[in-house]
Amino acid sequence: MRIFWYIALGGAIGSVIRYAVGLAVQSRTGGEFPVGTLVVNLSGSLLLGFLLYYALSTPGFTPEIRALLTTGLCGGYTTFSTFSYETVSLLQEGEWRRAILYVALSVLGSVVAAMLGIIAARELLELGRGP
Repeated sequence: MRIFWYIALGGAIGSVIRYAVGLAVQSRTGGEFPVGTLVVNLSGSLLLGFLLYYALSTPGFTPEIRALLTTGLCGGYTTFSTFSYETVSLLQEGEWRRAILYVALSVLGSVVAAMLGIIAARELLELGRGP
């Protein structure tokens, strides 16, 4: 039962950060394209890739801390449900080109970001091992 509290804490923190980042980015870029959600999805994928690889490759992460950071924090932070709704909204408004661009950038960008997170974690682990 204890692990659920860790996930809940991480989820609460991730949700607040998601709102703040999405709002900050969207207010700076305007309302024509859901850039705030795109930035959150890409950075969340990067962070999740990094955290999972790093946490699973080092003994210092307890299952509770790993759950707090991945399922909790990253799960609360990433916004694919919002992504889906915004895509449908674009389609309903007849913005097919924007919807397709948004889906392509979100999906492909998130996969690339997750790979970059894994590479960054791998490099950090190698640095820690030394020559």
